[in-house]
Amino acid sequence: MKKVLILCTGNSCRSQMAAAFLQAAAPDAIIRSAGTEPAPQVNAGAVKYMKEIGIDLSGETPKSVTQYLDEPWDFVITVCGGANESCPAFLGAVGERIHIGFEDPSHMTGSPEFIESSYRRIRDDIKQRFTQFAIDHQL
Repeated sequence: MKKVLILCTGNSCRSQMAAAFLQAAAPDAIIRSAGTEPAPQVNAGAVKYMKEIGIDLSGETPKSVTQYLDEPWDFVITVCGGANESCPAFLGAVGERIHIGFEDPSHMTGSPEFIESSYRRIRDDIKQRFTQFAIDHQL
């Protein structure tokens, strides 16, 4: 059984979405997500736009990467995308470190329509790329 840890800074949006999509694509794998500076709660937009496609994140909570440092992982995947963000470094036992970056929809500004379309676009990109990751790595 493969183990995958998905990392971001706040563990409130992209990493939560990615973990949900990867778990759906690889139900037998152990999938976790965490952040270096966990937010107090999962981003409301992530909950809203995942619920649109039948995935409920409302019961999830951001977690600290420190709780996973002593575990071995087959893959550690970072999803931070912006140049202003610092993706976390994971120094534990890792088979392969991978970066699959995405913009942060929670940082989008503009009209409500633009923000909505950004969440949906990034959500759909995360789904496509993590579903393909599960296929490519035979999870």
